[in-house]
Parts: sequence; structure tokens; C-alpha cells
Amino acid sequence: MVNRTLTFTMTAYSAMDSYKHGMLCVFLLLYVTILVALLIGVIYSERSLHAPMYVLLCNLAVNGLYGSSALLPHMLSTMLSTYEVSVWACQTQVYAIHTYAIVEFTILAVMSYDRYVAICHPLTYSSVMAHRLGGLVACMWLYPLVAFVVVLAFTIQLSYCGRSIEKLYCLNYLLVRLSCTDTGVLNVVGLVSVVVYTVPQLIMIFYSYAHILRVCVLSFRNSRFKALRTCTPHLLSILNYSFGCFFEIAQGRFDSSHMTYHTKMFMSLYFLICPPLLNPLIYGLGIQVVRLVMS
Repeated sequence: MVNRTLTFTMTAYSAMDSYKHGMLCVFLLLYVTILVALLIGVIYSERSLHAPMYVLLCNLAVNGLYGSSALLPHMLSTMLSTYEVSVWACQTQVYAIHTYAIVEFTILAVMSYDRYVAICHPLTYSSVMAHRLGGLVACMWLYPLVAFVVVLAFTIQLSYCGRSIEKLYCLNYLLVRLSCTDTGVLNVVGLVSVVVYTVPQLIMIFYSYAHILRVCVLSFRNSRFKALRTCTPHLLSILNYSFGCFFEIAQGRFDSSHMTYHTKMFMSLYFLICPPLLNPLIYGLGIQVVRLVMS
């Protein structure tokens, strides 16, 4: 069992020493903006928004708050300290950030299914979603939160030879790289978990939009335009989140030595800050009912 008194040094923060207080203000402002911009209160207080799509949107906002809270408060406290974090705090952040990412993708997948039922089966939409919504919401939270415990159970058994994390936050693969324990089994578990955490969601998204596209092709122009308009905010959210994940994966898996520090920092923070920050804007401006309530 790893020594809980062990600490890691977050070396990426040292590059911000000369303008640390300015970045502190920026990150604090971003966190406050995410808190203020949430659509949760609007959806909760307005009965006309208690439809399945808005319930899912509320869950998306809650998860955005969960993800940004796993990152920004920790960043603010680290910037004011010696840039060190305990192994326990690092593993806790690993769990929070990874489960945020899985839950976000799962919610987006369920939202695509919601759009599929609404567009392809409009007459039975209310009854179908009313019957299935509770189970879908429970599954999209419990499945990632419980499933990632398996990966973390392997990670917390590692012994660490390195102590430097060249990033602004902790991720599972960074802890594996620092380990002096044989990580062969963990690598296999990690690969299997990536498939388990992404393939079902991808199938749901592609299945839903394949049927939506078929209906749009066979529909009249006005119906086609209405269907595409209702899907636009969701598609923008998927693209926004996918870009962030791609940035993080590209930086972590490929050589990024040619990139400047600021570029790497932006790429690593995108999927944790931009989706929670932009989703309220995307849906607030993209959905007429939300615009009317918020105006």
C-alpha cells in the first residue's frame, strides 16, 4: 500500500510564477462565471421546462459543476501553496476528473437518444421518456461513478518512484507513469475500460443520429428544418466536448515538445472548463423556451 504522506510536485505551476496572481484572478473569475451561468435554477423553477430534455440538460449542468469543482478550487489552492499535492488528494482528483468525463459523455449519449425518440417517434415521445427517464438518469450517473472504482482500485496499489507531475492536475495515466510497480495488468484494465466507457455511448449517438438523418431526408423541408434546429445545441455540445477530449488525448499520447507552455495549458484545461462554461450559452441561445424564460 502506498504511503499516504507522499506528495507530488505539480511542476507545471512553476511556469506561471511571474504572473501567478493574474492567473489566479482569471481562474477564479472562470469558476464564478460557471457557477452563475448554470441553468439549473432556471430549469428547476420553471414548470414548463420540466420535460425530459430539460431534465437531462439540468444533469449536464450539474456534471459541469462537478467537473469544474474537481479542477478549479484545487488549482487556486495549489497556486497559493508550494505546488505540492498529497497522493490521497491526487487520487481523489483522478477519480473526480475521470468520472466527470465519463458522465459527460454518457449524458450526451442519452440526450441523443432523447432527440431520436422526439423526432422519430413524436407521438409516443412523452410516454416513452416518462417511463424510461428515471432509469436513464440513474444509469448515466451510477454506471460511470461505480465502474471507475475498478480502475482506481488498481491505481491506489501502486508504489511511486517519481514525484513530479508536469501538469496542472492529476490524471490516472500520469500516476501510472510515475509508478515503479509493474503496470502490465493496469494497462490492460485501462485499455478495456476505455472501450467500456466510450463504445456504448458512441453506438447510442451514431444509432440515434442515423435514424434522425433518415427521417430528415424523408421529411418535408419545414419538418427537416425543425428537426435540425432542435438537434443543433446538442451537436454543438458534443463537438465542444469532443474537441476538448481530443486536445487532452493528443497532448498526453503524442509528442508535444514543440508546443508552447500556454498552448499545452489551454489544451489540457479545455475539456474541464469550456463545456461547463459554454453549455449554458449554447442551450440558452439555442432553445427558444430557455431564451424566453431567461429574458
